[in-house]
Amino acid sequence: MTETFSPSSGGRAVHRARPGIPRQAAEAAILAAAERVFGQHGFRGASMNEIAREAGVPKPNIHYYFGTKEELYRSVLENIMTFWLRDADHWLVPERPAREGFEGYIRAKMAFSRARPDASRIFAYELLQGAGNIHYYLSTTLREHVARRAQTFEAWHRERQMPAVDPAHLMFAIWSMTQAYADMSAQMSAVIGCPALGASDFEAGLRTILRLVLGFCNDIGDQA
Repeated sequence: MTETFSPSSGGRAVHRARPGIPRQAAEAAILAAAERVFGQHGFRGASMNEIAREAGVPKPNIHYYFGTKEELYRSVLENIMTFWLRDADHWLVPERPAREGFEGYIRAKMAFSRARPDASRIFAYELLQGAGNIHYYLSTTLREHVARRAQTFEAWHRERQMPAVDPAHLMFAIWSMTQAYADMSAQMSAVIGCPALGASDFEAGLRTILRLVLGFCNDIGDQA
């Protein structure tokens, strides 16, 4: 069984049977297509017909697997956040050295922004609209996720691997810096003077962010 959040359930977790391999492949194709279409046109501008064409499946299949357009949109958001949280759960753990953890996490975030810019834009747009589709998720699952990162940062601080820090605001800063390379790519490319951000731009951004965050780790000073 799998557990997902459904706003229509009144904020309760909904248990669903784990799909078989053919269904998993179909759902993955639909989610990837929906991510591209929602990312390019927004929720209102996207159509189920276009998503079906992009996914290469009949439109009724989308309704069969995901229900309404609103439910598909929420599934796309959940899929995006699952990837983001998984990266942090892998890298930002007390068992790793702080520098290794931060570097691995930041590299993963930048790689995601480059490979799946539409995903980051969908999430940013949802937040700008008030996060109505994911507010419960943000105030429960994401809040608990950040609390676990706080435990990691406290452990690293006790081991003198980093200074004391407000964990939520450190995560906000990392999210903002890395996701900007997707959300603000048009502004960045215009300032740099290129048609679109390329590999060298992402590498330069990665080096800059790593220097800031890893330099912060070195700034322990006299803190115990």
